[in-house]
Amino acid sequence: MAEDRLARVRGLLDAVRGEGRTALTAPEGKVLADAYGIAVPGEELARDVDEAVACAARFGGPVVMKIVSPDILHKTDAGGVVVGVEGAADVRAAFCRIVDNARAYDASARIEGVQIQELLPQGQEVIVGAVTDPTFGKVVAFGLGGVLVEVLKDVTFRLAPVDADEALSMLDSIRAAEVLRGVRGQAGVDRWAVAEQIRRVSELVADFPEIAEVDLNPVIATPGGAVAADIRVILATDTPKERRRYTREEILTSMRRLMQPASVAVIGASGEPGKIGNSVMRNLVDGGFAGEIHPVNPKADDILGRKAYKSVTDVPGEVDVAVFAIPARFVAAALEEVGRKRIPNAVLIPSGFAETGEQALQDEIVAVAERHGVRLLGPNIYGYYSTWQDLCATFCTPYDVKGGVALTSQSGGIGMAILGFARTTKTGVSAIVGLGNKSDLDEDDLLTWFGEDPHTECIAMHLEDLKDGRAFVEAARATVPRKPVVVLKAGRTAAGAKAAGSHTGALAGDDAVYDDILRQAGVIRAPGLNEMLEYARALPVLPAPKGDNVVIITGAGGSGVLLSDAVTDNGLSLMEIPPDLDRAFRAFIPPFGAAGNPVDITGGEPPSTYEATIRLGLEDPRIHALVLGYWHTIVTPPMVFAELTARVVAEFRERGVEKPVVASLAGDVEVEEACQYLFERGVVAYPYTTEKPVAVLGAKYRWARAAGLLGGGS
Repeated sequence: MAEDRLARVRGLLDAVRGEGRTALTAPEGKVLADAYGIAVPGEELARDVDEAVACAARFGGPVVMKIVSPDILHKTDAGGVVVGVEGAADVRAAFCRIVDNARAYDASARIEGVQIQELLPQGQEVIVGAVTDPTFGKVVAFGLGGVLVEVLKDVTFRLAPVDADEALSMLDSIRAAEVLRGVRGQAGVDRWAVAEQIRRVSELVADFPEIAEVDLNPVIATPGGAVAADIRVILATDTPKERRRYTREEILTSMRRLMQPASVAVIGASGEPGKIGNSVMRNLVDGGFAGEIHPVNPKADDILGRKAYKSVTDVPGEVDVAVFAIPARFVAAALEEVGRKRIPNAVLIPSGFAETGEQALQDEIVAVAERHGVRLLGPNIYGYYSTWQDLCATFCTPYDVKGGVALTSQSGGIGMAILGFARTTKTGVSAIVGLGNKSDLDEDDLLTWFGEDPHTECIAMHLEDLKDGRAFVEAARATVPRKPVVVLKAGRTAAGAKAAGSHTGALAGDDAVYDDILRQAGVIRAPGLNEMLEYARALPVLPAPKGDNVVIITGAGGSGVLLSDAVTDNGLSLMEIPPDLDRAFRAFIPPFGAAGNPVDITGGEPPSTYEATIRLGLEDPRIHALVLGYWHTIVTPPMVFAELTARVVAEFRERGVEKPVVASLAGDVEVEEACQYLFERGVVAYPYTTEKPVAVLGAKYRWARAAGLLGGGS
């Protein structure tokens, strides 16, 4: 049965392409729909007026009439659709009007006839579709449909194909999800029927990569089912080039030698200060790298006290990494020697490749590398840092604070912002890696490695694009259950939608698809650079929450209101305080304070009140996370608050009670030192802001859900 279906669709698509067409007619679309069980109304093709009258009579009620032309893609724009036609006279008139409108719209258009379709009952109009995204490949879409679809833009996306559960999840992922469940006395739609339309469309496009876009718009969803009133199918004009793929084992093998090398060669090493090759050598030597460092320069015998070699092929023994610090035009020839030496990794610092229009030069080095099995990092990068190996293979400033955060960037400027942030916040890193043009190694390779790296607890990546979105999603899904992955995706434009031939294509702007697919992969998307860096620094500090109940304890009512807003804005749940817990909190706060949530202990309270209420919040198993709001008073100075909070949190952690605790400190400049003190002791604290600590807590919750540690999905 499945083979018959595939053969039927394959024959039709080949015939359409054989005619030089990319758009299927409505009757051809129905063949695909029938083959894949996509529910569509009864319909027939009428080639003349008399056939139209006979077809309409067979349906026995009002019909919809639509022009059928391989040359008219947007039928409504051409005046080629009439709804609710009934009776022979009206059918004749509508047929003539539709044909006349089509000829006026495009005099050269081939007209095959008029489609007579049974009129569907009133229902909720939704759109189901699929597009070919340049990053993620086949993507299925769902949202509110009809004529307002591109105005409302209430659409969600998933990688195709989707299973039944994933299709159902899409119904709850749009802003108007409640409409589908039924509002104001209206019955909800048949959710299973809608989900099946999504699933079957996703299956169709996954089976036939040459289908570029599919539109079911509108799908009429009712309590009794879901039927596509119109189906539009567009074929691709070209076949995307297949990217070379590596197995997980191959990636880990080469990445291990890149990130944990025993021997590094610097091609273009120099003894002259001010040269990139000199800076790289100095960083490697001064950084304390314990492995072998081999300078390669045909004009030198000795560089920084180390024997220099005329060619990398002269270097004795195995070499794990070749760092290039030579002009772009010399890279290909030197890379040939690297290949002959069987060095598995080349780090290409030079610029002057695709980023300056020299695509052919970049294609040449990629071809050389593939021929020899060399993985390329770059070109056009600042290099990379692997701190646990004391490896600083870069011409930029060194960094040696070891820790659990791996940071990557596509841009050199962003890479240096990462470096400065790490230094000023004393963030310990396991690696900082530049990706540049990503001629070969990219985020999915690094993510695969960092997911396994025992030194890495959190991965944060700045990217402008993904070369292979599906490979990234695959790597993210393997990593997220163990470690948070934070992404800053630059570029929120909808450039990809401009040339679309369907409603779904017009809605599938670059950022809209990225947003949903990254969420689907369990990735935490940061809205900006500072947020990415703060999430990366803070997430390893916080323990994972064990439930959704968040309680705010604050010494300032105004901060409590802002913290409450931040909790809601970040998708968190303020706990409804039960009566017994309310009484327990009230025992520690003055009569003019306020229990409930936030718990307002008022600003004039001594340290003992802060301590007692924080203890209560940590003791009660119904409370899963604490948000603390402090404001500066002489009664309870900032460092007193910080010390008591850190002491109480540490005491409970020693007893096995680990809950995420974040704090907002308002006050004079002393609160800055107090925040640093708290951060170093496992309490994420920020001065002068109520938004930042709660945003970090929200990111931790999003990861915990994606990792399966909490219910409710990602």
